[in-house]
Amino acid sequence: MTKADIVNEISRKTGLEKAAVLATVEKLMEVVRDSMAGGKNVYLRGFGSFIIKMRREKTARNISRNTTLKIPEHKIPAFKPSKVFMDVVK
Repeated sequence: MTKADIVNEISRKTGLEKAAVLATVEKLMEVVRDSMAGGKNVYLRGFGSFIIKMRREKTARNISRNTTLKIPEHKIPAFKPSKVFMDVVK
């Protein structure tokens, strides 16, 4: 399902204009992205959590050049679904 499909579905079910729904969806994504970029997790009760995970530093190998390189510690975004969400999906 794409963002356009989500906007169409919400618009159809609520009777709101597609432009208003699109603006709302865009703002939601912007707020989640900006919060996570600022180091804050986002918790949506009954849906799930957008969290920031830390990956430890590790050594990797470039097999074509037969060299090793260090990948520094870094943050990655992750989604952890809530129990309610998981029960519905199962």
